[in-house]
Amino acid sequence: MDHSHIGVTGSAGADTAALLLRLVLLLGTAFVAGTGLLRPLADRLPLRVTVFTWVLAAVSAVLAAVSVPVLEINVVGAAVHVVLVLAVPSALGRPGPARWLSAALILLLVVETAAGRSGVEFAVDTVYVAAAVAWFGVTVLSVAVPADQLRTDSLRPGPLSLALGGLLVLAGAVRLATSGIGFDRRVHESAFGIALLVVVVLPLLVTVAAAIRPGRIYRYGTVGIVAGFVAFSALAAIPRPAELPIPGVPVLGEASLGGQRVPLLISPQRPGRNLVHFPAGAGDQLDVQVPGGTPVRALPRAGAEGTWAEIDLPAGRGEVLLRTGSAETSVDVDTGDQPGPALAAGVDGPECASAALGGLITGRRDELGSCPADALSTEDADALRKLVTFLDSRGAKGITLKADDSPRGVAAAGVVREAAAAAQLRIDDDQQPENALVAVSGWAEAHRALTTAGAQQAESPVYAHGLYLAPWLLNTPLATSVTTTSVPLRFDPREQLPVSYAVAVGNAFGGESPTMAGFQSWLGTQSVAGEVQIYAAAQVTVMPMGPGEAHAPGMPMTEELAGQWVPKATVVPVSLPLLT
Repeated sequence: MDHSHIGVTGSAGADTAALLLRLVLLLGTAFVAGTGLLRPLADRLPLRVTVFTWVLAAVSAVLAAVSVPVLEINVVGAAVHVVLVLAVPSALGRPGPARWLSAALILLLVVETAAGRSGVEFAVDTVYVAAAVAWFGVTVLSVAVPADQLRTDSLRPGPLSLALGGLLVLAGAVRLATSGIGFDRRVHESAFGIALLVVVVLPLLVTVAAAIRPGRIYRYGTVGIVAGFVAFSALAAIPRPAELPIPGVPVLGEASLGGQRVPLLISPQRPGRNLVHFPAGAGDQLDVQVPGGTPVRALPRAGAEGTWAEIDLPAGRGEVLLRTGSAETSVDVDTGDQPGPALAAGVDGPECASAALGGLITGRRDELGSCPADALSTEDADALRKLVTFLDSRGAKGITLKADDSPRGVAAAGVVREAAAAAQLRIDDDQQPENALVAVSGWAEAHRALTTAGAQQAESPVYAHGLYLAPWLLNTPLATSVTTTSVPLRFDPREQLPVSYAVAVGNAFGGESPTMAGFQSWLGTQSVAGEVQIYAAAQVTVMPMGPGEAHAPGMPMTEELAGQWVPKATVVPVSLPLLT
């Protein structure tokens, strides 16, 4: 029975109740298992011990059953828990079976508290749970069973308390050291870190007390062991704190606002102007500010998905405040003292942030040292040359070129002009009937160019040879701003790697659609260096099928499928590989 998925429901009361249910269930089960485990050390058990064990077992069984509908716990796991926890008190009259049933119950406890951990971590959890259970068993026997009915040759409470306490301290220390937060400020600033400290510190204090005054340690020291075990059991249900911010590494986080988990991205996390990005599903009522500053509403940006807010961050550690309605939370930042890339904010900021997001969702935490618009890559320059050659072969008379003043835009415009001159194609600034539109700007300027071209095409026959985007401009807002557009690519967006990236970014950031900048960062050392082909992105509308109505083979049943680069659109090759 795995409780590890207990998380935020949006109701503090519901979350607290779920956690309390888990803790009472595990603690009661631990006392039952401990009593049964050490049953062979007593000649006979007083009636009060048997009744106490039955009460705890009954409570644990009821809570295990309640966990199924309330916490959506696995039915089979809950059933096994109920059977074992009730079997132990039933077998207390027979020491051997009671011990073995308790051993099985302890193993189940380990699985439930370990929450899917494995290897060394699972071994540490096993030691901690087993030692705590044994301590509880010794407590019950030493407190409730007369001394003359205990086998003192096997049960020596003093030395045993030191041994069990030492195991608890050692296992807790290893758990703390391998937690990833044991050596930074999160260990005392987060609920997860405080729980880890309780797991180690309280057993340590009890062990020290046992060494000084061993006589009554089980009567009073057990309170500390109970608290340590409860904290240990709660770890699986307490959210881990976010990674500490690193100056220059954009912050990818998740905030709880108004009962909703909201992904956010802060880029470039350097002193000065920064962008705060939210997915479209977060809504349009989010305000962002620094302490003491003016709230800034996160708004859509041309050519980019979701909403964006520009804020100025001071140097060093600080926080960004988020608010929607009456709900407010904060996200820690650490900007350092060095400037960020010049294009990380402003008109090219969203593309730069998307590039950062692509790397962050892989687990890499690389400093954002440059932005895609800082330079034109060799591969993109080659793709633009081949695009001009393709347009010439299709009979285009000229190219209406839309660029911007970024280093990449200037270089790309130069490549297109040079290739057009070699092919004897005109370069125009305005629309012409026999021209093709070629956009080599950033996202915002390309969006303006496409929406203008779409309106012009609706009024008069212009751009007869189509609307074309530079490779870095393939994203959902641009591809869906007109009915059809084309782009030279070196990969098929329907292949395994592009689809994997599209699924990954959607899962990690509230359904965000893929971008070329994000894909290149996500690839890391991998590559998709195929031959350039022209791909057309066309909007499609799927006619819904009636209930039980058969559909044609290959016909999509929904307009939005996981891994699509452009939802509600197709992106397919419309040319052979362009070799020149």
